[in-house]
Amino acid sequence: MKKTYHGSCHCKAVTFEADIDLDLGTGKCNCTFCWKQRMWNAGHLAPGDFRLLSGDGKLADYGKSGDWGEGHHRFCSVCGIATHGHGHIEAMGGDFVTVHLAALDDLLVDDLVSAPLVYMDGLHDDWQHPPAETRHL
Repeated sequence: MKKTYHGSCHCKAVTFEADIDLDLGTGKCNCTFCWKQRMWNAGHLAPGDFRLLSGDGKLADYGKSGDWGEGHHRFCSVCGIATHGHGHIEAMGGDFVTVHLAALDDLLVDDLVSAPLVYMDGLHDDWQHPPAETRHL
């Protein structure tokens, strides 16, 4: 069941809300970007399930594209905290938004740890299968 969560960067320059159904799962990826951030995301949301409330002018963007599609990692240019990402990966259903679960201000720890967790092998652009090793994620 979808619930509206509220999130922000550390300095509160960027705030947002997102409609997330944790029962659909959370995800961790082994690509070098996600691994270096120890990123743990809410699954791929429809773009309409994410609303930026403040800080559009404070958001920085790190984008990447390739044969697999394109993605943008968004973070606050003031405090550096990553809040969300968006892009298009055809193999994962097209347009998407992801939310960094650590940026949610009202997510209960019990709800987080009880949500299903899926691992993705983004390092090899094999989004439908988990990587061989996940302990470091």
